[in-house]
Amino acid sequence: MKIKVCLIQDSPVFFDKERTLQKLEELTHTHAQQGAQLIVFPESFVPGYPRGFSFGAVVGRRTMEGKELYATYRENSIDVNGPEIKRLEKLAQSEQVYLVIGVTEKNQVNGSLYCSMLYISPRAGMLGVHRKIKPTGTERLIWAEAGGESLVSFQTDIGKLGGLICWENYMPLARMAMYQKGVELYIAPTADAREDWSATMKHIALEGRCFVLGCNQYFTKSMYPESYQHLVKNEAEDFCRGGSIIVSPFGEVLAGPLYDESGAVIAEIDLDDVAKSKLDFDVVGHYARPDVFDFSVRDQPEIGEG
Repeated sequence: MKIKVCLIQDSPVFFDKERTLQKLEELTHTHAQQGAQLIVFPESFVPGYPRGFSFGAVVGRRTMEGKELYATYRENSIDVNGPEIKRLEKLAQSEQVYLVIGVTEKNQVNGSLYCSMLYISPRAGMLGVHRKIKPTGTERLIWAEAGGESLVSFQTDIGKLGGLICWENYMPLARMAMYQKGVELYIAPTADAREDWSATMKHIALEGRCFVLGCNQYFTKSMYPESYQHLVKNEAEDFCRGGSIIVSPFGEVLAGPLYDESGAVIAEIDLDDVAKSKLDFDVVGHYARPDVFDFSVRDQPEIGEG
């Protein structure tokens, strides 16, 4: 079974939810018309990953300017029970494409923000949400931690989808939670633009015997609105170079990594390669040694369908 996958390496209209959604719609239309069956957008593409921002916080003190900035970020974030989801479901249906979109989500139940990944099917609509279970470093200032219920996976017409966000991919047990569900298309939106990140994507592909889709933004300091430039004055201009990449279950780089420009990383992949790759290694099969190791995840949901 061959499918065409597309990673969007681009920049949002920073902290502007409406204009970023418009850009997302345009990019989706362009690449769906070119035959993409799955389109992935980077970590917190809506409304933008706030690289270099401190939100006015140091140990023991927070500024009012930082609190106002946080309020703006929250206002432009996505409510999974809000009208933006219906809009994205309609987009997936009209373009007949699966969408996986990195967003900052505002949770109306507990009031927190989460770094989230939305799974949207052209047939079934919103399949579910993965919320980052461990924000990295000072991301913890703005994003809450999710639990095992967020470690979702979905059986779809284009294969079994699942994945983790950015440095969650350095958590061996979180990866194992994905592997034990039999994920075939492992989706890894990120904000990590280091060249070393490609090695992580290749390792996961070889370890999990799955296709790995690592998707990042391309964003420069000058792309921030003028009103935010003073917040990042000490940052380098090219502080998010991209690096989006597609890797096969054999560890072969099929497309990318793409650096220093906006664009799309596209590949036709053959899901039969997943089965072929497990002849000599299967992390949850003949290499698992359940007589030695015992692994379980609290509250991880069963595989969804879409």
